[in-house]
Amino acid sequence: MNGNHEIYMRKAFALAEKAFESGEVPIGAVIVNKDKIIGKGFNQTESLTDATAHAEMIAITAASSSIDDWRLDECILYVTKEPCAMCAGAIINARLKQVVFGCYDQDKGFCGSLYQICGDRRIGNPIPVRGGVMEMECAGILSEFFKKKRSKS
Repeated sequence: MNGNHEIYMRKAFALAEKAFESGEVPIGAVIVNKDKIIGKGFNQTESLTDATAHAEMIAITAASSSIDDWRLDECILYVTKEPCAMCAGAIINARLKQVVFGCYDQDKGFCGSLYQICGDRRIGNPIPVRGGVMEMECAGILSEFFKKKRSKS
């Protein structure tokens, strides 16, 4: 495994932990350009009461603001869970260079599990996707979160 992938996934995982502590679904994301993090985010749908406040969306907005350009074609997104359809669409629109994610999402994953939007040539240039980086840790924090949430109800 590429050592950098794990380094940056650990940074995204730290943001997932922050989301967990905030009562949000624990997903974190960082965007890297030339070995520098230029954008980061974690799920904030509950705190912002915004269905679009996913980790990836927040990280894309932050990265675009950081480099003053919506085109992130030299950047890699690291996210702890496979992106949903909305986030995969934003990834394509931002023209990211690559997506690296932690755990697969068999129910709502659109970067390989249910569908591979980023690889669909009909939408534009395919974006390489790599899943399974720190998969056990990323899946584990999600399981722990939902187990804790169910025990409270």
